[in-house]
Amino acid sequence: MQNNWIIEDNLLDTSSLQKNESIFHVANGYIGVRGNFEEGYHTSTPSIRGTYINAFYDDVPITYGEKAYAFPETMQKIVNIIDVQTIKLQIGTESFNLFDGQIKQFRRFVNLQEGVYTREIHWISPNGHELKITIKRVASFTTLELLAVEYTVEKIDCNETLSLYSTINGNVENYTNPNDPRVGGSHAKLLHVVNTTTTDSYDQIVCATKHSNLEVCATTTHLLSAPCTINKEVKDAEVAYTYTFDSTIQKVTLTKYTIFTDTRRHKDVAHCGAELIKNIMHTSFESICADQKSYLDNFWQVANINLEGDDSLQQGLRFNVYQLLQSVGKDKYSNITAKGLSGEGYEGHYFWDTEIYMLPFFILCNPTLAKQLLTYRYTILDHARKRALELGHKKGAAYAWRTITGDECSAYFPAGTAQYHINGDIAYTYIQYYLATGDYAFVEEFGAEVIFETARIWLEIGHFHKGAFKIDAVTGPDEYTAIVNNNFYTNRLAQYNLQWAVKWYALLKERSPEVLSKLTHKIQLTEEEISLFEKAAQTMYLPYDQELGISEQDDSFLSKAVWDFENTPKENYPLLLHYHPLTIYRYQVLKQADVVLSHFLLEDDLSHETIKNSYDYYEKLTTHDSSLSCAIYSIMASKVGYTQKAYDYFIETARLDLDNTHNNTKDGLHTANMGGTWMSIVYGFAGVRIKENLISFNPSLPANWTKLSFNLSYQGNIIHVSMTPSSTRFSVQQGQLNIRVYGKDYLLTETTPLEVSSTTA
Repeated sequence: MQNNWIIEDNLLDTSSLQKNESIFHVANGYIGVRGNFEEGYHTSTPSIRGTYINAFYDDVPITYGEKAYAFPETMQKIVNIIDVQTIKLQIGTESFNLFDGQIKQFRRFVNLQEGVYTREIHWISPNGHELKITIKRVASFTTLELLAVEYTVEKIDCNETLSLYSTINGNVENYTNPNDPRVGGSHAKLLHVVNTTTTDSYDQIVCATKHSNLEVCATTTHLLSAPCTINKEVKDAEVAYTYTFDSTIQKVTLTKYTIFTDTRRHKDVAHCGAELIKNIMHTSFESICADQKSYLDNFWQVANINLEGDDSLQQGLRFNVYQLLQSVGKDKYSNITAKGLSGEGYEGHYFWDTEIYMLPFFILCNPTLAKQLLTYRYTILDHARKRALELGHKKGAAYAWRTITGDECSAYFPAGTAQYHINGDIAYTYIQYYLATGDYAFVEEFGAEVIFETARIWLEIGHFHKGAFKIDAVTGPDEYTAIVNNNFYTNRLAQYNLQWAVKWYALLKERSPEVLSKLTHKIQLTEEEISLFEKAAQTMYLPYDQELGISEQDDSFLSKAVWDFENTPKENYPLLLHYHPLTIYRYQVLKQADVVLSHFLLEDDLSHETIKNSYDYYEKLTTHDSSLSCAIYSIMASKVGYTQKAYDYFIETARLDLDNTHNNTKDGLHTANMGGTWMSIVYGFAGVRIKENLISFNPSLPANWTKLSFNLSYQGNIIHVSMTPSSTRFSVQQGQLNIRVYGKDYLLTETTPLEVSSTTA
């Protein structure tokens, strides 16, 4: 049986090196460092060598063939920052490289319970010198600015001197690929060195971005386990150390601590870096690792999922959850990028992915981090208000489709700016957080303001027509259908947004009239607007086809020809890389779940028949060219009773990056898919839904699993759920909770666990 807490690679396969740079990156939500080899590869071997700070960016120009009014002129792009990874080993006149000599053992792994990335190497050089090398890396969860590396060399059969060469290098570039729209195609050189400073105890390089004028500083110190001679070379963009040890020394350890600071969080990056490194340099690497494990012990108490019956899937589940933790921004400046902090895909932008695919995990497993993500959206609310004005709206907020600081970074408006549903996605998640936590202070503090301002946009872009409220010229989640009228998903989430704006207005009016008065004065919200919110919600047009018994994706979707799937070669997927957008737009073909996603998020006003019919219709038209798709189809297959399909779609998500099934893990991990994997378990197989007054379950365990158990944080309590083929057991940590199982309500208390038979379903 494999240890499913361990992610490891024992092969030195050059074709997998870039993929594994993403898999074995270390990150903590603030900094992320790709899993490059410290010593590098051969010069002919491709590599994406990268270090990133969440939300640290440069502004780069957007070039249009033809530019129209309110098209964004610049785009924010995550910056590959100062490289401190390099540590090279010299044995006499030979250089250590895994592609030369003889490898007796090679193993690299990360223990998800400990949060340490390790490489273990037993190597014989071309000249016969035998060594064991152990390299460990930690991106600290307790000191977010810290990257710590411990590099140990032990002689097995060697009488040569050992030298360790370590650098801090400010001369770096971003990775580009002009042939893939999912990766940045230009703007490689974004950073330049401002100054280099050396002292007796640490060294610093400060760099600045080209256009955004942000600064980043790497402050590094080295600790050595044995006496050595030191040669230090300082250049404009690099500080290099060579530590040479006497040939009689059998074992040496170099510990390299680096503190990264940036001007978005630190007023004086050099001073802050120096102060932090002074504290860290007196902390042992073992102590840092102990703090890392303690942090993860607390995290896994709630976040762990135990699956019996499939070790490979168990490993995939834990890996995905761990990556969510590594990716999540832990301050008001940051969110979760589409690739986490593992690569530069999608330029480090934040999308709707956070709200719909990743926040559900944090809401039900770590509400503190969930609230932090919601806070980020509030901090960029003024940018959304500004964008609404640019788009010609008189009121409200129009959140950017892709962004870092709040400004729109999407250059392709049909599948960017037109996706107004991001307003509904954000509002939906604000409401879900409130229902799951009961955090009324959140509503008072900033929740209501976001709900009101997002609700306003629907009145701006919609209109009343023949007794119905309609919304024209938008793009739904399916990016293979653009600029349509009455996208079902958009209209349904707009309705929900409007309904809850009315509810929260009434709630504040009853419980906190002074808070409401202050807020309405601030944003000039009137009773008349609230009445319009209510009217628009009540009369929202939701397209429905009577003949097919399905929710229509939009007003025109069903009138189009169906894509010729039978004669589309497999190598032509994803379609977006092989067909002009207009060709795709003319057909019934979906990139990802759209109507089916709306039925997952908001099911209560729909019949089971409509949900099932819609699933059947849209499933056969969906390419799943987006990694966001399979999780939703898995969840809804569970909902409509397609147990084998639910499992098959889940399999597509669980190890997507570990097995590189989309062939682009090299550009960074698919963090939204990872959130989707967790949702497939909790919302799919366990059938969880957060209702207005309780939490609901509809468990259905896949046939080849013997047991599935997990925890949820709900209303300040911890619910433990344990599923077997015959029954599901629920227990609560303290107090009591109302839960619903298979449509029946129960009172769950800490002294009376509940067990419900599967035959009850």
